[in-house]
Amino acid sequence: MPEYTLRIRRFDPESGEPPYWRDYKVELAPERSVLEAILTAKGQEDGSIAIRCSCRAAICGSCGVRINGRSALACNTKVGEAQETARDGVIVIEPMANMPVVKDLVTDMESVHWKKIRRVTPWLIPAEEPPADREYTVPAEAMLDVTQTMACIQCGVCMSACLSLEADPEFIGPAPLAKAYRFVGDPRDGMTEERLRDLAEDPHGLYDCTHCFSCVEVCPKDVAPMNQIMRLRRRAAEDFGIKDRNNGYGHAVAFTRLIEKYGTLHEAQLLPRTFGDGSLVKGQTEPGAVKQLLENLPTALRGLKSGKVTPKKAFFHPRLPDQKEIKRIFREIERHGERIELNLYIVGEGGDEEDAATTAAIAAAEGRQDS
Repeated sequence: MPEYTLRIRRFDPESGEPPYWRDYKVELAPERSVLEAILTAKGQEDGSIAIRCSCRAAICGSCGVRINGRSALACNTKVGEAQETARDGVIVIEPMANMPVVKDLVTDMESVHWKKIRRVTPWLIPAEEPPADREYTVPAEAMLDVTQTMACIQCGVCMSACLSLEADPEFIGPAPLAKAYRFVGDPRDGMTEERLRDLAEDPHGLYDCTHCFSCVEVCPKDVAPMNQIMRLRRRAAEDFGIKDRNNGYGHAVAFTRLIEKYGTLHEAQLLPRTFGDGSLVKGQTEPGAVKQLLENLPTALRGLKSGKVTPKKAFFHPRLPDQKEIKRIFREIERHGERIELNLYIVGEGGDEEDAATTAAIAAAEGRQDS
């Protein structure tokens, strides 16, 4: 049976000593889990190793750790696969990032994860009085939109991997925002616009995500939290026209209009258009927009100094040779009127035209724009 070396980060706050590393050797079949390897080391060599676990089947979401630098569920990672990505043949296991460490591999989920989950009001606020004599249900088709977010097991792995949360600890985070979409997309909820406005206006809300894809890559249940954040943005900007103080609305409109006009991003115009809700004239004349431009002048100067932006590029931005095709694509999309989103969680990545048609039909039947 193969032998594996685990390098576990140890920390006991009661000892007064700083964190340290300790190696353990275990013999396991390669298809066994990293959690099994940790518990083997705990049972055979050092009973003081602390790790939170329960189901061992990627259902409870308790055993989140970092394995070779990547956030994951220990029970959902095969020790043989972990060995393949290990440096120098040693499997490195650490507690999850972006959370205080309680002991060894156990983190304080309450102070970060659950606190932020509560921030998004994670319960239904009915649009009407629920029936008194039966369960408040809707047709199953109407819930397709939120099926993906409902798969979340609140393991916190995406929170550990989130680079935005690392840079800004006040960022609400991928798991809570995905949870927010669970209710934004629920046809029974009566506070959709209020939820979206709240998250859009929060400087640490839905526009604080930097699209790094880390949460998508590590989620053990394919919830794709970043995708749900993008859905929140589309609902806020396109469906409700929420012009937030963080310029998220203006940035989205500016970006889209520039691509439609030039085919590539005209960076010299992006900032003024963003501050002007998509309008270049508004961004250069309105007092509030001009004030923000002046505040960002040092950034523009750094761009000029680095050569990222040149005076020539600032005033003359070439269109793509086949720009007419770009505009044709825009017209074709806008011609359909409503926005239909193919839910890959439902139809799979191999979804064909028939699947797309089914999704569109469900959306039309329910009178919704997302599906």
